[in-house]
Amino acid sequence: MIELANIINNATPRSILLLDEIGRGTSTFDGLSIAWATVEYLHNTPRIAAKTLFATHFHEVTAIAQHLPNVRNFHVQVKEWGDSVIFLRKILSGSTDHSYGIHVARMAGVPPAIITRAREILDNLEAMGLAPEHFSAQDTAESGFLQGSGAYQISLFSQEETILRHSLQSIDPETITPREAIQKLFELKRILLGKDQSGNNTR
Repeated sequence: MIELANIINNATPRSILLLDEIGRGTSTFDGLSIAWATVEYLHNTPRIAAKTLFATHFHEVTAIAQHLPNVRNFHVQVKEWGDSVIFLRKILSGSTDHSYGIHVARMAGVPPAIITRAREILDNLEAMGLAPEHFSAQDTAESGFLQGSGAYQISLFSQEETILRHSLQSIDPETITPREAIQKLFELKRILLGKDQSGNNTR
């Protein structure tokens, strides 16, 4: 973050900025938010107006190209071969919607037990709609990032907690009526207990 601050505070239109994995090392949505805001700031600040190469593992950030005229997406071509991947060292226009982190970990020599467990966890996250690959660029753009709405840190292992957070964020205490508040409490309790609208268990 110190390096990022130094780069942005001293950049000029004569600069070439090379930014790699901004936001890595913090929570998923914190990192995504920092990366997204950084791209917007660099694009929209005339004082800087620098040519920038911005490398990121956040697929969602590629949605910015749909809304900011001077942003272009590029990706490295990858060929999947059985259970392996081959990096072809060729740059193509457009974004990618897939990560190869587990493949790379296996290629680097991470123990097979960790790789196997990582695949299981990823499968579980994808089933709950929480894995990065599950969010398309359009989903991200429509989710409120461009409108400035907040994001939160999700729990990797509790789908109910994630749903509860969504429901709570949708409540406006200033406008909700007493009747609506009671109905919302019953709805949140049903979610917590894993029941559908009719009271049947969903777990």
